[in-house]
Amino acid sequence: MASKQASISVGPSTPIPATPKPKPYPFWLGGVAASIAASITHPLDLTKVRLQASGDKGMIQSLRKTVRTAGVRGLFDGISGTLMRQMSYSLCRFWAYDESKKLLGAGKNAPAYKLAVAGSMAGGIAGVVGNPAEIIMVRMQGDFAKAPEKRLNYKNCFDGLFRMVREEGVSSLARGMSPNVLRSILMNASQLASYDYFKSELLRHDIFGDNIYCHFSASFAAGTVATTVCSPADVLKSRIMNASGPGSTSTLQVIKKSFANEGAMFMFKGWVPAWSRLQPTTILIFLTYEQLKRGVDVARSKGLGL
Repeated sequence: MASKQASISVGPSTPIPATPKPKPYPFWLGGVAASIAASITHPLDLTKVRLQASGDKGMIQSLRKTVRTAGVRGLFDGISGTLMRQMSYSLCRFWAYDESKKLLGAGKNAPAYKLAVAGSMAGGIAGVVGNPAEIIMVRMQGDFAKAPEKRLNYKNCFDGLFRMVREEGVSSLARGMSPNVLRSILMNASQLASYDYFKSELLRHDIFGDNIYCHFSASFAAGTVATTVCSPADVLKSRIMNASGPGSTSTLQVIKKSFANEGAMFMFKGWVPAWSRLQPTTILIFLTYEQLKRGVDVARSKGLGL
């Protein structure tokens, strides 16, 4: 029996519309999230800087000294410098990190080394951009720990910036840039990259959904990693930026002097207050950042142009 082949009429194919590429989030989102977090944890950050730059023996002693000499308001000395730093350094690092990931093709579930490279690239750029604000922040925070005749008494971050240029020259804006950029590279290679990595692993193994529990766990781990990795550069940065006198800007000289007086562990001096400050800051930054992203999604769904 001859087999009959049925002819199937195929109509014109309907083209499937391409999925629109997601619109990137506003570049300033990371800076706003970091500013909110830094405002909350400013007293601990202030204590960390003063502990590293002075002879105080512990976090509690440093806190008591600040309250005794300047009152409770003293715990927020230099807050304008902190906000200036976040809206320059942090804004730049979040933006540069996203751009670096695109350049390296580090998408979802990217390997840790690609994320670390992207973080390092972002840290190098942000460290240079944020260096002037970093100096102002450190000086304003450390001012009340000095004797009255040695204080700089900057009125605010802008006054400090103008006075620095006028009294010390434009080159002063680059003071301590080497350890600051190194610290920035280490921070972003550890904090941003490890947060992305831990978050990706938590989601990939279905431990959490993309919710606040996932964001909290990933940021907690990222904060501990970042504190340990950044401690040596952080101590050097604070000591160099607070130093004065001939040869005081030499990183090697500061290392030699500190090593001779305090031993190798001087590089981890202030680790506990640094962890106490960076841990909640890291958690607050990423929780705030994720909520701001969701806020942008909601605003866009309602037709608002963000």
